[in-house]
Amino acid sequence: MVRGAENTICIDMTMYLVHYIVMLMVNIHDAKAHLSEYLNRLEHEGEIVLCKRNQPVAVIRPVAAPARSRAIGLEREQFTVPEAFFEALPEDLLSLYDGHGS
Repeated sequence: MVRGAENTICIDMTMYLVHYIVMLMVNIHDAKAHLSEYLNRLEHEGEIVLCKRNQPVAVIRPVAAPARSRAIGLEREQFTVPEAFFEALPEDLLSLYDGHGS
């Protein structure tokens, strides 16, 4: 066996252990019975693997929080709406909205 291959096997085994043993694995029946408890644990666990007959079928992960909230009216002083915006649309364009014309 090549020396590098031993390291690769060791790393693969470590990744397997970290991925499948450290994370919380829950059967679907148990998850349905204790859903709120598992959702509370989700922020500490990182992800929960749902299993059907002890076989992984899905992963539950927390939704990332938005980076920041957007303030309303940031462009208020820099953007103006022209008066033509409020004028009635031409009849030919209105007929397209009504489904008449082509």
